[in-house]
Amino acid sequence: MRFEPTKIPAVVLVRPDVFEDPRGYFLESWEARKFAEAGLCVEFVQANHSHSLRNVLRGLHYQIRQAQGKLIRVVAGAVFDVAVDMRRSSATFGRWVGVLLSDKNHHMLWVPPGFAHGFLVLSEAADFLYNCTDFWAPMHERTIAWNDPDIGVTWPLTSGEPPLVSEKDASAARFREAEYFP
Repeated sequence: MRFEPTKIPAVVLVRPDVFEDPRGYFLESWEARKFAEAGLCVEFVQANHSHSLRNVLRGLHYQIRQAQGKLIRVVAGAVFDVAVDMRRSSATFGRWVGVLLSDKNHHMLWVPPGFAHGFLVLSEAADFLYNCTDFWAPMHERTIAWNDPDIGVTWPLTSGEPPLVSEKDASAARFREAEYFP
């Protein structure tokens, strides 16, 4: 496994070793010792699976209490995955990073606690898996507008077509009105 910091160093792209042959492939999606050696000493308490269709955009979500670190991967399809730094004390506060995750590249993304997260489905459909370091706590969940101009995420939308979003995501708060981490 290779661990590559993104332009926001706390967010790490994980490139697993993929062993392929005519029968298919094998990869390790999690190995505690390798993650610890890379400085990512995490313990997961919940695993989630999301299935979404093309042009669905989910996010930008975070939990202000019981903040979740997430190890994210796509097992079918492709998504543009985004993390936004919500840590007021961070040098990268308010900045975002986006990466392509797919069943072809097998990359994973480590998004630590203190970040808002979202993704846009680029393929016909996508199966998106993520392990979390804390439990889902709907009373602490917050959402920032996916198209907030203060953040300025450059989503790879198809021919200017608006994404499909939930009612919650459509009425999300602006970044400047959001609750931040210290």
